[in-house]
Amino acid sequence: MNIPDDRRYSSDHEWIRRDGDSNLVTIGITDYAQDSLGDVVFVEAPEVGATVANAESVTEVESTKSVSDIYAPVAGVVTAANEALDDNPELLNSDPYGDGWICSIEMSDPSEFDALLDADAYRALTEG
Repeated sequence: MNIPDDRRYSSDHEWIRRDGDSNLVTIGITDYAQDSLGDVVFVEAPEVGATVANAESVTEVESTKSVSDIYAPVAGVVTAANEALDDNPELLNSDPYGDGWICSIEMSDPSEFDALLDADAYRALTEG
């Protein structure tokens, strides 16, 4: 499993990367999550401007196996959604840490970022 060291992780298998020292973060699903989902066939775009709470569903992903909620790992306001997923939902499978990002959020409480799992803790979680 690919687990980059440059981001944090939720126990629900979302990744989050902080953009420099700002309160802006990008989120997506992990390699573990996309592998568990199977082939992704549809991603509902998060609503830009929506306020989300920590651990609140921000969008849904439909795969050949199921429909799954994607949860916001931090509270804040959705500032961007990855429109490329509208026509290419399979980017979640082929490039979950790059072109398959889901949305950006302006964090309302930056301490929530630090409370998430680092790469080593997420490895321990997924390797059981």
